[in-house]
Amino acid sequence: MRTRLQERLRRMAAWAEKRLPALTRLRAEEALPIIVHRRRLYVLPTRYGLFLSLLLFGMLLGALNYNNNPALLLTFLLASVIHTALLSGWLTLLGLKLHDIGAEPVHVGESIRWRLQWHNPTGRARHGLRLRIEAREFPFDVVESQARVEILQQAQTRGWQSLPRIGLSTRHPLGVFRIWSWLHPSARCLVYPLLEHHAPPLPMQGLVGPPRRQRGPSEDVHGLRDYQLGDPLRLIAWKRSAQLGHAVVREYESPTQGDVHLRWGQLQGMPHEQRISRLARWVVDAERRALRSTLELPHVSFGPARGAAHLHACLRELALMP
Repeated sequence: MRTRLQERLRRMAAWAEKRLPALTRLRAEEALPIIVHRRRLYVLPTRYGLFLSLLLFGMLLGALNYNNNPALLLTFLLASVIHTALLSGWLTLLGLKLHDIGAEPVHVGESIRWRLQWHNPTGRARHGLRLRIEAREFPFDVVESQARVEILQQAQTRGWQSLPRIGLSTRHPLGVFRIWSWLHPSARCLVYPLLEHHAPPLPMQGLVGPPRRQRGPSEDVHGLRDYQLGDPLRLIAWKRSAQLGHAVVREYESPTQGDVHLRWGQLQGMPHEQRISRLARWVVDAERRALRSTLELPHVSFGPARGAAHLHACLRELALMP
């Protein structure tokens, strides 16, 4: 019975989304900033509010039947309190502005951390706000002119993932009414490929070039150089700096291996997605081991290089492959 009712409600909602787009504010993405104005707000009583309404209606009938003035006064007093709660909740959402959204790239299976920046033009404290995304709710308050809220969304497929429609609602202050609005901002986040969990080690036979040397504070001193802004104070050679009359810092080094060459063609016979997943794992492993890597794909090549920019370029291209 309950499943049948839920299915009927779902069909009614789908019909309303299709036939009444002005009422439901459906699926079209909106450019930022998004301002919650009065035509975007919807109000319905909660279960508690319906019960309270029936109770007040019963109190009103009893007071009129017995001509009891104190009971009438109490009934209208409670009704005025409920009306004030409705107005307060409505004003809690009215005028709120969503003006910026950001998110860092993640891998498939991880959670995208969306950062929503809100602006409160009135400066009035707004309590009891909730953001709903994919059946999950994230409560927050806006007590100043600016507020940042983080919401999580599961990254399911590689490539660009858009932020779905989110619900902004409140039941503040008494929980008698639910006031809400739908927001569908135009925002997306890059999802890197899934990293293969049990990938084989890096193909060391792909190493090319002579061994290189990498500086590291735990190895032998390689030389001295002039101090630069941002260098740790523990690296300053104080005795030598006093002799030269200016600050110099110690440089360290340790031997490292050569460059690793990763080719799409060396994974012949593997499924398409598994190839992408393994190459993504190898690129990440090479970066963690401070190896310069070259990634050769059928249509583009990256490297040899290392660092955050190179890693992002490789993972981005793998994520956006057909």
